[in-house]
Amino acid sequence: MIPNLDHLRRAYATTSKATQLTPLLRSPALAKLTGAAGVFVKAESLQWAGSFKVRGAYWRLTLLSPEEAKRGVVAFSSGNFAQGLAAAGEALGIPVTIVMPIDAPAAKREATAGYGARVVLTDHGERPREEVARAKADEIAVTEGLTFLHPFDDPEVVAGQAGAGLEAIDQLSTLGATADLMLCPTGGGGLLGGVALAFHYLSPGTRLFAVEPAGYDGMGASLRGGRIETVPVVPSSICDGLMSRHPGEATFEPARAAGVTGVNVTDASVRRAMKVGFERLKLVLEPSGAAGLAALLDGKVDVAGKTVVVVATGGNVALADFIRYTADA
Repeated sequence: MIPNLDHLRRAYATTSKATQLTPLLRSPALAKLTGAAGVFVKAESLQWAGSFKVRGAYWRLTLLSPEEAKRGVVAFSSGNFAQGLAAAGEALGIPVTIVMPIDAPAAKREATAGYGARVVLTDHGERPREEVARAKADEIAVTEGLTFLHPFDDPEVVAGQAGAGLEAIDQLSTLGATADLMLCPTGGGGLLGGVALAFHYLSPGTRLFAVEPAGYDGMGASLRGGRIETVPVVPSSICDGLMSRHPGEATFEPARAAGVTGVNVTDASVRRAMKVGFERLKLVLEPSGAAGLAALLDGKVDVAGKTVVVVATGGNVALADFIRYTADA
């Protein structure tokens, strides 16, 4: 369940040919604002398809048998894995079906279809939307003979996402720096699992933090309890990509092995982080993508005198929504 360093490097050797080397931005302004010795932002919002998700999706698709690739795959996602998988499928010539909750952002639905994927919407009513979308994806997999791909609970997806961490560590090394702390937005934990393993293997002195929306801190609760926990259904968050109620086994085990600690942030702090990210870094971040920055700005972790890496995970947000979220931040 826990990919080793060689596994991570094999995945990156493949995905790096199809993904972008995203910048690691040094921000003296954020360092001054927070009291950190240095702040670096890994801008995965500038990745192909607008988020880190294409890394794990592309790697996972390359592992399909020829027969599986010909039939195609099905997955459920509220947006960023949908776009990443659709883009990877288009690049590799593999048919992709995505089941999305009906309340997923319209911009993400449209972008997913724009990459050639078939989009199936589910109306979850009062039920957890992930549960309903997963059930529909399972049904389609059986009835149409498609390969079901989980958006995060898959060791190979975790291995593929680790490329963001491997890159960041290499970029820091080029600058003669090492990270004391790493803050990573977390939903189901696919990115966290991969990035945490990369730092665990190559930068073991770095303290690792999973940043989740308040009320959706399934990873944090699981890490505190030592086993996978499911949090109760709570009101919606603007961080639509981080609304998982529990991590997967394939993501929890790497996070636990790497010694990750959970923290959470409010919608208000995420709104502020989106505004600061735009004003100080010139990055357009979706709410989920700004969660790590929100934790930094909120002082959720003591960064005084420390060198910090924040992963900015995605920038898939409609202009009207970005303006609305940041107007009163």
